Amino acid sequence: MDEFAIINSYFTGLGPELPEVLEAQGDDCALLQIKHGELLALSVDTSVVDRHFPAQADPWAIGWRCLAIALSDLAAMAARPLGFTLAITLPEADEAWLSEFSRGMRALADKAACPLIGGDTTRGPLSMSVQVQGAVKSQHHWRRSGARPGQIIVLLGELGLAHLGLLSMLNDPVKAKDSKAWNKAERAYMLPQPLITEALRLAQGVNIHAAIDVSDGLLADLQHLLASSAVGAQIDLKRLPIQPEVLKALGREAALKATLQGGDDYALLLTLDEEDFELARSLCPNLISIGRCVAGAGIRTLEGKVLDPQGFNHFLPQAFNE
Repeated sequence: MDEFAIINSYFTGLGPELPEVLEAQGDDCALLQIKHGELLALSVDTSVVDRHFPAQADPWAIGWRCLAIALSDLAAMAARPLGFTLAITLPEADEAWLSEFSRGMRALADKAACPLIGGDTTRGPLSMSVQVQGAVKSQHHWRRSGARPGQIIVLLGELGLAHLGLLSMLNDPVKAKDSKAWNKAERAYMLPQPLITEALRLAQGVNIHAAIDVSDGLLADLQHLLASSAVGAQIDLKRLPIQPEVLKALGREAALKATLQGGDDYALLLTLDEEDFELARSLCPNLISIGRCVAGAGIRTLEGKVLDPQGFNHFLPQAFNE
């Protein structure tokens, strides 16, 4: 099976047709027409075998995962998906693997209304780069740089479960193959849920001042937001939602570390005025206030303890994005 047969068999007509996509696959470039008053949001994520997912993992889940982590960046900007491109490198044309991979990707593309509009296929070590395109209303787009002292810091999504799921698969690599037997933590790691619907709902009803998605760990990504906004933060550790599965498996100290520093959560961190919190929570009931922006720099607890914004870094000796 050659490159073009792979494209025609597994990556054609993937996802819904959208009126903004004037030309998709079949030409040298895709053409998008965005509406007046909207901005085009672009982001790209690369997933590499045995760095972001186990080689033996269910290919359906790999297809879902590599699109999900890119869509999470659109959620962090309150952008509506328009389409995505896929550059995939394959060691061989394994038709059974490709069929399941494309089915998993298609499932999320349909759910998120984000069609595949182009890409590239090459031979080499297994990896896939997904670039997502989205549209965001110019008056509603979110950035990292809008946080100010006095605003509260809120969290949408679960923390620590994906880290626990990764540990489980590292301890028993055979688990990665059988997606039907995955527990909640293993599903959190391999099947993240980009919070696009929730982000769009909040953007329409609440003034969100700053936002970021949590991919490398709560503290690491919070620090990115704080640095962009030139503010510091106080975090109330008692308000952090430590998941019971993580607490039971790891114990309190390690569970707190996983909640603060574990990666692959794809939750959202947002800042807003305190008087808007109840309105925001009426739109997203799972929203939790975990702290406050303050003058200065760095992250501290309410008691003044400095928290190290450590998280995943590709150029440190870690086995996986965790």
